[in-house]
Amino acid sequence: MPSTTTETPPQKDGAALSHGLKQRHLSMIALGGVIGAGLFVGSGAGIAAAGPSIVVAYTLSGLLVMLVMRMLGEMSAAYPSSGSFSAHAERAIGPWAGFTVGWAFWVLLCTAVGLEGIGAAKIVTGWLPGTPEWAWVALFMVVFCGTNLAAVKNFGEFEFWFAALKVGAITLFLVLGVLAIVGVLPGTDAPGTTNLTGEGGFLPNGGEGLVVGLLASVFAYGGLETVTIAAAESQDPVRGVTSAVRTAMWRIALFYIGSMAVIVTLVPWDAKEVVEKGPYIAALDHLGIPGAGQSMNVVVLVALLSAMNANVYGASRIAYSLVARGQGPKALGRVSGGVPRVAVLASCVFGFGCVVLSYWRPDDVFPWLLNMIGAVILVVWIFIAVSQLRLRGRLEREAPEKLAVRMWAFPVLTWVALAGMAAVFVLMAREPDTRVQLYSTGGMTAVLAAAGYGWQRARAARA
Repeated sequence: MPSTTTETPPQKDGAALSHGLKQRHLSMIALGGVIGAGLFVGSGAGIAAAGPSIVVAYTLSGLLVMLVMRMLGEMSAAYPSSGSFSAHAERAIGPWAGFTVGWAFWVLLCTAVGLEGIGAAKIVTGWLPGTPEWAWVALFMVVFCGTNLAAVKNFGEFEFWFAALKVGAITLFLVLGVLAIVGVLPGTDAPGTTNLTGEGGFLPNGGEGLVVGLLASVFAYGGLETVTIAAAESQDPVRGVTSAVRTAMWRIALFYIGSMAVIVTLVPWDAKEVVEKGPYIAALDHLGIPGAGQSMNVVVLVALLSAMNANVYGASRIAYSLVARGQGPKALGRVSGGVPRVAVLASCVFGFGCVVLSYWRPDDVFPWLLNMIGAVILVVWIFIAVSQLRLRGRLEREAPEKLAVRMWAFPVLTWVALAGMAAVFVLMAREPDTRVQLYSTGGMTAVLAAAGYGWQRARAARA
């Protein structure tokens, strides 16, 4: 049974943090948060593996993500918290669960900050050859560390404009792609179904290729959780979460599934440019639009910088919430000016430490770190589903008025989502490349769970 500490709100973080995010910030974070670096950068490998069936892969993983977001939205609208799913897990399962999923996600976000900084630096050094990558990463780190240290509204403003650019760019891409597909874009011929059925057919690498594409697509959706973390610092958390969750379905369908359909219709799936340049740039170059490919490079850079900004913010708030619930070093919980500045600094230092490891120990320590975070997002989703299963009944009995968002067809679709997550784990265990990630993440999760349970028992003994 969960400890009695979770029967009352397990965190008191909302009172200390500012409420500087406006509704327009949250709306754009929700909209642009869907368009992550994984979509622009990582989707090429998925297309190369699955071929045109990548559309099916993104549809299946997109349906799973929609269910996860709906479950998370139900809990976050009822219990707004900067700890999001970590706070919900503590409330539903026990302090050890909040500890486990919270710190695992913190490690994931901090490591991702470093990876995104490296990716952004590679783009800039491509434009400015001879400049050191590490210096650009350091510059980006300083900028976003400073932004997040100053005030939460700075994070909101950066994300607002980053998201606006991403949404505008991908919308224009979709419009141009559809015009080309129907044959009305000047200078292009309608491709018909040639790229969908030729070159090995719709499933060129069989079921195995689809599995690889499915696994790639699952991890491209990372980052959708940020809006539920940010909602706790908005002027109307319930409204922000409700709006974000209710529009998640069309956003995923349009930006992810829609753009994959456009790409594999326009460009042969086995074109080397799809992996080398990225699928979006390859599609625009195929259309022969002058400067379009290079312009998309700017958008990819913005997506990476946006992800850095969002992950510094998310990591600092998760760490702050954990400390506010007595699950971390007290220093990380210090707040000044409505911002957990020590947590921001610690998250940035950890992220830059990952960058240093990528140069210092690229063959052993750094790959080990990447493998360790490889399946964390699935661990997070499982905790979300289990928490929602346990909290829904409690909400209906004790505070039904808090159910501003309701999980569809509860509990059937919650169990369907859990079955889908289990299937992804099985598929990861079958693939050599992802099996190591699965085991490494499992090891880290087990260590954190043991530490969290030990802390929970020690606290109970002192009480």
